[in-house]
Amino acid sequence: MGDRVEEPIDLVRLSLDERVVVKMRNDRELVGKLHAYDQHLNMVLGDVEETVTSMEVDEETFEELITTEKREIKMLFVRGDGIILISPPIRGAGQ
Repeated sequence: MGDRVEEPIDLVRLSLDERVVVKMRNDRELVGKLHAYDQHLNMVLGDVEETVTSMEVDEETFEELITTEKREIKMLFVRGDGIILISPPIRGAGQ
């Protein structure tokens, strides 16, 4: 098993105890330490920063107004069916 990647879920396994970026439905993004996951990609993340991006249109000028809200969460359970993508940590030559 080790550090071999044979299936996509292996990338998630190799990211345990690392900070990952998780893009969710409804323009949500989570960055946190991956503590646990299961076969449905339900996850437990720690020290999470959640960013929610929303867009509104000004009714007078029809200008798009994009806002972002951020919050920090100590521990978070993420349901796998809301996940769009998971970005494992970048491993450089020095790691």
